[in-house]
Amino acid sequence: MHPFQLVGIDPAPFEPLFAWSDEQLAAFGAVRRTATESPGFPCRVSLQDAEVGDELLLLPYHHHATASPYRGSGPIFVRRGAAQRRLAPGELPGYVTRRVISLRAYDAQGMMVDATVCEGSVVAAAIERLFSDPEVAYLQLHNAKQGCFSCQVNRA
Repeated sequence: MHPFQLVGIDPAPFEPLFAWSDEQLAAFGAVRRTATESPGFPCRVSLQDAEVGDELLLLPYHHHATASPYRGSGPIFVRRGAAQRRLAPGELPGYVTRRVISLRAYDAQGMMVDATVCEGSVVAAAIERLFSDPEVAYLQLHNAKQGCFSCQVNRA
């Protein structure tokens, strides 16, 4: 077994943005949203879907800030007041298990060494398989349908 741990992103850079006007957010490439259904608005900080009525920001995020050709950014949701979540080793939240997930495995230099797409119900097995390669330093999960970054997976 290859223990793993999912980690939400740090909320600190986003908290001040909730005080910005809609015009300021637009200039930054962000928009304010209210969750109209749940699931449907996955917060990358709490690793949970927002509840109906929760305020979120939809904004660009550099999820793979590495000096490699795989450097990447994309849109994410961040829920107002969300606390960073660090799950117990081996734990997968509904946030992941109810979606089709793209798993991307990277080495210590940020180069992709493997990837797969699977139903959320089998993500744990896919993570285990990818981490069986000692070259894999970390994984990133993406929501396969929309292509959005979901979370980082570290060896535990």
